[in-house]
Amino acid sequence: MLRLALAQLDLTVGALADNRRRVLDACAEAVGAGADLLLAPELAISGYPPEDLLFRPAFLDACRRETEALAAAAPLPVLFGTPWLDGDRVHNTAVLAAGGEIRALYHKRELPNYSVFDEERTFAAGRQDVGFELGGALVAATVCEDIWLPTTTNRLARGGATVVVNISASPYHVGKGETREEMLRTRARDDLCVLAYCNLVGGQDELLFDGRSVVVDPDGTVVARAATFAEELLVCDVDPRRAVAARLDDPRLRRGEPSPRLGPAATLSPSPRPAARRVPRIAVPPASPVAELWAGLQVGLRDYVAKNGFGSVLLGLSGGVDSALVAALAALALGPERVLALSMPTRYNAVETRSDARVVAERLGIGFEEQPIEDLRLAFHAVLPDTSGLAAENLQARIRGMLLMTLSNQHGHLVLTTGNKSETAVGYSTLYGDSAGGFAPIKDVPKTMVFALCRHLNAVDGRDTIPVSIIDRPPSAELRDAQRDDESLPPYAVLDPIIAAYVEGDLSAEEIAGAGLSDLPTAMRIASLIDRAEYKRRQAPPGIKLYPKAFGRDRRVPITNRFAAAPPGPAAGHPERDGDGGGAAPVEDRRPATDDARRALTR
Repeated sequence: MLRLALAQLDLTVGALADNRRRVLDACAEAVGAGADLLLAPELAISGYPPEDLLFRPAFLDACRRETEALAAAAPLPVLFGTPWLDGDRVHNTAVLAAGGEIRALYHKRELPNYSVFDEERTFAAGRQDVGFELGGALVAATVCEDIWLPTTTNRLARGGATVVVNISASPYHVGKGETREEMLRTRARDDLCVLAYCNLVGGQDELLFDGRSVVVDPDGTVVARAATFAEELLVCDVDPRRAVAARLDDPRLRRGEPSPRLGPAATLSPSPRPAARRVPRIAVPPASPVAELWAGLQVGLRDYVAKNGFGSVLLGLSGGVDSALVAALAALALGPERVLALSMPTRYNAVETRSDARVVAERLGIGFEEQPIEDLRLAFHAVLPDTSGLAAENLQARIRGMLLMTLSNQHGHLVLTTGNKSETAVGYSTLYGDSAGGFAPIKDVPKTMVFALCRHLNAVDGRDTIPVSIIDRPPSAELRDAQRDDESLPPYAVLDPIIAAYVEGDLSAEEIAGAGLSDLPTAMRIASLIDRAEYKRRQAPPGIKLYPKAFGRDRRVPITNRFAAAPPGPAAGHPERDGDGGGAAPVEDRRPATDDARRALTR
């Protein structure tokens, strides 16, 4: 019987000494639990992902020093991740430390180079499997991507490993936890091994890590699971003899050519402890995708603020649903005393929305100020008397952005923008206006999910923390009289599936229409809007990745792009004609922009 401890930790890129101390603190807790082996996440020393820090020799030298210091101080065997410089190559390495020294190194063999990953740019792939003996069991080390390929566990099991351990930094998106766990259960069941998976947790820039570390028996049963979006030391007893018994009964691993046996790189002794078996914890996942996403947003915002040294946040609170949700998120993630909201109405803002903004702030307990900007709007018009139409509408948003950024500059607040994924996709925002800020927490949240999150929050709170009037009111930018979003865009229930199909599914307009998501003209128009808004997104602040393909590092489309998103048809407008700057229209699309499309691009 082996007792494993999985340290699901929230670590920070570049905080090398602090990361080492965090792992050592987990070691001390694991010793108290009688563990034989502690697992810590992938690249625990450097934090994940270290990106171009890996090109700096001084950074790699510092990682080596902290790795050696951790190995010297660890009170029990520990497997943890670090960058490891070997000559002129850097490896993503799992370090086995025991008895005050490094006993073995395993270099990650499978380097992901898709989605948010570009590890082939910075790391060299390993070539050798590494196992070690612990209490008579042969344990094989793997790192993150290794386990996603079925050939890995099959090769290790054929080599005699009965326990496969994986240290990981697996980024989150909605539904990832279930998909990952099913994959791990399949690996354990197919290759008749005990599988222990230790994941990172917390936020790092746009990336979010959900934790949800797990231990799986050879029959695919989950015997232990850590929490989602929370640090935890998961302790679990495993019996490698169950893998042996399963293999004696099932001849699959004995078929085909004999596999070379995996020789142990080190032999370790288990810790002395009472014979009583520890009852493992099996944490219950979030009750719904909405609850899961809401928890992830809190962690992502909290970590971005804390890890970047901000004491407080500031946002524009309009009385609309997006800013209300961001205000609630900030209050819950950071504490209401660290949140300041500013309402900046003009003559176009309805009495109801101004009142709702104040009500939201009062119910959340956050700081609130109302600063009317009608005089500033008129002053700008006095200087630029010919300003009209869209330019005049956008001017209001830019005045607000200027005020927020000035207060940020003066007081050190982090400005939170409140744009959602639907708006970000089609460019329904104003450059240097409502898109101005330091962090965009709901940047990857579709508008339909914004409404769902507001209702979820109210249900959890048992009251209308976000007033029903805000949720039910037709969305509006309130930049002119009687303005409504649905004048410029399809209803969000129609728009969001189109965006998901075009952005995440890479479907063409014809394929979107063929799938019944919309008519062809609408699909063509939305696809064109998405493409033409790329230059805006490049200037937008970072935000939390929540879906399989988010804007930013996850989706890389050229700004200068003459490949038509759809066959020639009704023009969608293009940025160089509507005053928001940048970007050119495809050759096939030179007609004047429609009013609806221009509004969508320049609000």
